[in-house]
Amino acid sequence: MVLPYCVYVLYSKKDGLLYHGFTTNLEKRVIDHNLGRTISTSKRRPLQLIYCEFFLYKSDAVRREKYFKTSQGKRMLKLIMRRTLSKLGYKHVIIGN
Repeated sequence: MVLPYCVYVLYSKKDGLLYHGFTTNLEKRVIDHNLGRTISTSKRRPLQLIYCEFFLYKSDAVRREKYFKTSQGKRMLKLIMRRTLSKLGYKHVIIGN
C-alpha cells in the first residue's frame, strides 16, 4: 500500500536554510522546487530533499506540516537530523548531542 500524503523537508544549498512542505507527489514536487516553479523557494535553489514522512490521511499530513513550522517542531527536526544537518553545513544552532 502506498501512502498518498507526504510532508517533506528541503535543504537549500544556496542559503543553508530549511523549507517544509506537503504534497501528494514527492518526486514531482522536488523537481518543481528545483526548476524554480515554486515561488517560495525559487531563489533558494538548488534544494535537496533531506526528510519526508508519509500519511494515509490528508488531515494528519497537514497537521504534521504545521507542527514542523512551530518552534518545537523545528527543534525536533534539528535533533532528529543533527548529523545530516552538520554534514550539510547547516549554519544554525543544533540543540542536543
